[in-house]
Amino acid sequence: MELKQSSPMLHVEQLDFHFATHSVFQGFSQQFGPGITWLRGANGTGKTTLLKLAGGALAPLRGKLRLDELDSASMPLAYRAQAFYCGGDAPALPWLRVHEFLDLHLALYPGSDQALLNAELAAFAITSSLEQSITALSLGQHKKLQLALALALPVRLLLIDEPFNGLDSDAMAHLRQRLAEPARLTRQCIVLTSHLAPQLPLAATVQL
Repeated sequence: MELKQSSPMLHVEQLDFHFATHSVFQGFSQQFGPGITWLRGANGTGKTTLLKLAGGALAPLRGKLRLDELDSASMPLAYRAQAFYCGGDAPALPWLRVHEFLDLHLALYPGSDQALLNAELAAFAITSSLEQSITALSLGQHKKLQLALALALPVRLLLIDEPFNGLDSDAMAHLRQRLAEPARLTRQCIVLTSHLAPQLPLAATVQL
């Protein structure tokens, strides 16, 4: 299927999801368009859960998630190739070195640019970590590693959970500058959570 090349749109339709102990979403519907949407809400309202559902890391009990024409349930591989979830947690791949972890993602996302990723790694000052085991990185380094991928991968849906937590001032400045680029705001649907105002050009704010 040929994808549209402008105005990415995430459609969340009548979403139901619950954990064993409690329900998170019942009939939740929302549209997210191009640019940056700030997802707000108190702890426990489902912000991270919604990002994981939209990124394909969790599956809804009922309802649909569509990115443009791509349905996450009926076309999961095509959908995930256009979406990236950046949570900052350490990946459950302890046998990999950092460069192998990056190579895996470059292979999963068609059209990835190694040079662009290298530039992001340098900007976040983590190039020296490429030969380390993924388990040797600090949580801050894991965050920067995933943010470098988030900024470099050619996806239409970018989902970032608390992007500024744990970053030094230089990393925060770089991230804000890259997220605010006009070309990015046109070609990507970016949904982020933050307990503080992200100080970015927002297309919308959604309260959970």
